[in-house]
Amino acid sequence: MNSSAMDKESGFVNRPPLLDSSNYDYWKSRISAFLKSIDRKTWKAVLKGWEHPVALDEDGNRTDVLKPEEEWIVAEDELALGNFKALNALFNCVDKNMFRLIKQCIVAKDAWDILKTAHEGTTKVKSAKVQLLTTKFENAGG
Repeated sequence: MNSSAMDKESGFVNRPPLLDSSNYDYWKSRISAFLKSIDRKTWKAVLKGWEHPVALDEDGNRTDVLKPEEEWIVAEDELALGNFKALNALFNCVDKNMFRLIKQCIVAKDAWDILKTAHEGTTKVKSAKVQLLTTKFENAGG
């Protein structure tokens, strides 16, 4: 094995592969493992999402007012950190075209879902077209 291949492979330990328009299935497996390797909160942020903490009223009920970051408790900080670690990884493992799709996201799950829909939706459309062409071909031959 030459050293450039070794360097390329070892680089994936520290950063995920780059998503482009042709490698979604490969990328999805690799980025999932990468996010899980960061820590559990990072992967859970992708699975479950994250909500900005809100202020409570005098009775302890949630309000619609966003809680200032400096008032977050440790648990809120930890959940936010998991979200932002995941979002940072997603932002840094997509090409410029994919980044345009997710650049406005502040929740990692939203970015993940957008990328998933953009690629798996495309795959389903392609699959439907193949099925349609196969049916037309079979009908024309019969």
